Amino acid sequence: MGPLVHHVFFWLKNPESLEDKQQLIEGIKKLKTIEQVADIHIGVPASTEQRDVVETTYSVTEMLIFANEEDEAIYQNHHIHQEFVDKYQHLWSKVLVYDSKSVIK
Repeated sequence: MGPLVHHVFFWLKNPESLEDKQQLIEGIKKLKTIEQVADIHIGVPASTEQRDVVETTYSVTEMLIFANEEDEAIYQNHHIHQEFVDKYQHLWSKVLVYDSKSVIK
């Protein structure tokens, strides 16, 4: 099976706090040290045209690419990922995860 995309959206408890946002981003950066993470994107809402289909209420997003579902499962239980959740979960009020697997090669 092809690559798996793990796309996570975070809503901060204090969305106006630049310190909280930066702290979360620094924590996310550590996730790229996990061997199974093939690629990573960390971002914030873009200032593109506002349309009904564009979601911009989140604070920070991460998109991790894995070679397959097995690598993503290893990541979920990896001590660095577990430490991330334990250390930074106090910053967010909501998290949404979208996992998808590629349908093309």
